[in-house]
Amino acid sequence: MSIDKEQKQNIINDYRTHDADTGSSEVQIALLSTRINYLTEHFKTHKKDHLSRRGLLKLVSERRTLLDYLKKTDKDRYEKIIVRLEIRK
Repeated sequence: MSIDKEQKQNIINDYRTHDADTGSSEVQIALLSTRINYLTEHFKTHKKDHLSRRGLLKLVSERRTLLDYLKKTDKDRYEKIIVRLEIRK
């Protein structure tokens, strides 16, 4: 699944830390979370799509790595993004 340009730009605008920000940890986590949520819904109807399930596990792992980095460097930003995206710790 690819996020269309408009939706991606809206996510970047919502989670950026400054005007020229397109790649901060918060933005990357939000984009990954959007893709993860889409794939989770996809698996409710396509239970045997194992290749996409592998991709989902990779996305979750990548998001977890970014969250661990954010937790290590800036605890306040980590807690804000967890609450805002409603992610379990």
